[in-house]
Amino acid sequence: MPTKALIILASARKSSDTAKLVNALFDADSVTLIDLLDYSVSPYRYDGLYPTEDNFLEVVDLMLLHDRIVFATPVYWYAMSGLMKTFFDRFTDIVTVQKDTGRQLKGKQTFLLAVGADDALPLGFEEPFRRTSLYLGMEFIATLYCEASTIDVEDTKRKRFVSDLLNN
Repeated sequence: MPTKALIILASARKSSDTAKLVNALFDADSVTLIDLLDYSVSPYRYDGLYPTEDNFLEVVDLMLLHDRIVFATPVYWYAMSGLMKTFFDRFTDIVTVQKDTGRQLKGKQTFLLAVGADDALPLGFEEPFRRTSLYLGMEFIATLYCEASTIDVEDTKRKRFVSDLLNN
């Protein structure tokens, strides 16, 4: 039996449009959802000294338990949210200090789920997700972008994204 997909939600508010989309696409039994607002992920530090309440490695441990990982973020100023960017910056720790942990991400599949105000995803928005996945040996599979006012609208593209994620 395939493992559930892990959704890492990184919005600045609990009842965000991105959270609404995640809830509209998936039932709670089909995925594991974590909200980065519930975790303390400190900004990357070159000295590697983080507060004891830092939860970055806890989130990475959850990633290691799943074969498919969805990065869910609103589009803030044409880029990923600050929470997601801080989380991505911390990947530096698992390719420098905790290399064995970072190597365990190899072979995982990644997906991007984004919500914004424009008709289309900003040019280049996917690149950090694609390139980070490639760098860590993960396979970037697909992106689903929704304009915020269309979250409650069902369409073939969304159904295909969910099918690819859950049945892959």
